[in-house]
Amino acid sequence: MSAQTRRALLCCNAKARNGSLSLDEVRAILRAGGIEPVDPPGDGDACAAIRSMAGEVDLVILGGGDGTMNAAAEALVETGLPLAILPLGTANDLARSLGLPLDPLAAAKFIPGAQPQPVDLGWVNGHYYFNVASIGFSAELAGELTSEAKKRFGVFGYAVAAVRVLRRVRPFGVTIEHDGKVEKVTTIQVSVGNGRHYGGGMTVEQEAAVDDGNLDFYSLEVAHWWRLLALLPALRRGTHGKAADVRAFKTREIRLTTRKPRPINTDGELTTHTPAHFKVMPKILRIYAPPPSQRG
Repeated sequence: MSAQTRRALLCCNAKARNGSLSLDEVRAILRAGGIEPVDPPGDGDACAAIRSMAGEVDLVILGGGDGTMNAAAEALVETGLPLAILPLGTANDLARSLGLPLDPLAAAKFIPGAQPQPVDLGWVNGHYYFNVASIGFSAELAGELTSEAKKRFGVFGYAVAAVRVLRRVRPFGVTIEHDGKVEKVTTIQVSVGNGRHYGGGMTVEQEAAVDDGNLDFYSLEVAHWWRLLALLPALRRGTHGKAADVRAFKTREIRLTTRKPRPINTDGELTTHTPAHFKVMPKILRIYAPPPSQRG
């Protein structure tokens, strides 16, 4: 092995939508670019592998979707190792936010010549997240959308599950504390975004970025569920904050309280519940990605 060769811990989630991808070609691409892939020890737990191999590798390559990245965030922060992404999931929203190739082999070819870019993480009740955390409709959707449905139907699976959840969604009250203000609202969903994309094609806010030092909050204070359908085009573009029944603002820290504990969806996984304390953690992690000026 040459002095220039870097060692990369290569962890892939076999349960991801494209987790059955043969890694032989990925390994060949990496080696041609001067990166020696190292298989994880043990049972494939990415966090445990990252911690145990921290002193033996130069970077971590994770293959999977947003849930895979979310699960490894704590270990990546602890060890300080930079992350490279092989998009193998259903939505791959983090990869989209970073302007990365969505084809796994194209993503593998990108890694050797790329530079790690500093990015922010969202934080809620001790849990890190990359894209968005939501309470209400999206959290119910995360509970409804099984890994089998995502693998079978892809992004279309989100739409199928969303129709089922829409029929039973009910408004709830939430107290919002931020920047010296306290507001009480009735909503069907509140979201606190760190990145730009989430939920298989939705946009937190059209100017949001994963490295802008801000959280982007919005609350869907709609009177009827069908209004959510009317808002869908704006939710995809990230322009919904202009609507009269959508509350939106930027902040760096926020607290949300509900009458009863409600589950919180972080990057597609239910990880905590209200009451919730959110913060942005600026530039706490490095990811191999195009520089900000070259992202779409």
